[in-house]
Amino acid sequence: MLTRRQFITAAASAALLTALPTTANSGNFKLNYILASSMYGRMPLADILPEVRNTGAEWIDIWCEQHANHREQIEDMGHGSFQKLLQAHQAKVGVYTCYNPGLLKSEQWMRTVRKFGGSMIVSGAGGPKGLAGAELKSGIKAFAEKAKPAIDLAGELGVQIALENHVGGLLSSLDSLPMMMDAIAEMHVGIAFAPYHLPQDSAALAKVIRTLGGRIKYFYAWEHGNGSSKPLPMVLQMKQMPGYGQMDFFPLLAALKEIRYTGWTSVFMHPVPRGAPILPRPSEITAAINRSRDYLQFCINSL
Repeated sequence: MLTRRQFITAAASAALLTALPTTANSGNFKLNYILASSMYGRMPLADILPEVRNTGAEWIDIWCEQHANHREQIEDMGHGSFQKLLQAHQAKVGVYTCYNPGLLKSEQWMRTVRKFGGSMIVSGAGGPKGLAGAELKSGIKAFAEKAKPAIDLAGELGVQIALENHVGGLLSSLDSLPMMMDAIAEMHVGIAFAPYHLPQDSAALAKVIRTLGGRIKYFYAWEHGNGSSKPLPMVLQMKQMPGYGQMDFFPLLAALKEIRYTGWTSVFMHPVPRGAPILPRPSEITAAINRSRDYLQFCINSL
């Protein structure tokens, strides 16, 4: 349930947004959820796949070490056995998250995600971090040139590439995101938009969402909260999730509606230590995700 503070904040945002001009896409708007396997740590896939539809999703995003070991589990059990598990639980693979081994070395996983019927890999743009101005533009241009073979291969395979913005890399500032999209013309490449790694200013985040428009391929429903680098009680770590922390998601969702966003949305957080489940039992993790979905739906209903 929403706290009194969250309800007041949400109601105030709703009142503001109803005063704005109606956008052309005033019809129904919904989020298309995908379940990040890393939320369940290294739990067996046999225990996670039954939860996919319980979280309002059909699709799963497969994570590997250090954040989980589900890519490794699939290779150990064999692709045929994994396909049977998917069918048994009416789940589908949508995404392979490939920070390991990185975009330039992800050909195997592009082919694997397509084999399972998925259509996207999520990766990063790497470093260096802390660049600005001409140096940032030069660094982004160099990355775009280096990534061209991987981008071309993804196009041939019918795989989309979503580059996550990350505080430790090239895509660490609001202006770096449209700059990267200007440098990469191929429309099957876009941004995995992670509010966690950006200034916690809802209006500024909404503005860059509108700027990026259709180049947003994946949306992390994820705020910074108390961070994810220090061990804290889980109740404090979970402030990274919508409805648990401080961020007002109304402006972000209004912007997503305005750009007619139809990509995947992942209710997300990083636990400390990495690879741990966010709660002890799968059903508890699912319930926590659904609480965030309830908050996001409350926001959408008020748009």
